[in-house]
Amino acid sequence: MSDDMIPLPRPTALSEPHWQGCREGKLKVQRCNDCGSCIFIPQPRCNQCQSAALEWVESSGRGAVYSFTVVHRPPKPQFEVPYVVAIIELEEGWYMLSNLVNCDPADVAVDMPVRVLFREMTGDITLPYFEPVT
Repeated sequence: MSDDMIPLPRPTALSEPHWQGCREGKLKVQRCNDCGSCIFIPQPRCNQCQSAALEWVESSGRGAVYSFTVVHRPPKPQFEVPYVVAIIELEEGWYMLSNLVNCDPADVAVDMPVRVLFREMTGDITLPYFEPVT
């Protein structure tokens, strides 16, 4: 990773299916085969029923802004400000923290429809971002 690149996640054995999906242009999430709940951030057991019967499934990648903030002071010089950090509520009922791109931060609103898009950062890491549905 170069010094001018933002810090990147470090996949684990548990999270690797999510990151592999991102490299393939698919937003993947764990789903419990016992209660049907979606689990994100990846866990060894279901957050709702404690079952270990989890599988990775593809999400639609469509959702809405649940909450957001606009960052004006970067945590590191590599981050260009302002940028939007948002909690996205996906159609399947799970939540994901990500960045909103391709929009003016002043135009972001709760309940704004969004869709996932992927940006390859390195050969190993492709990040999921969200953009407004136009």
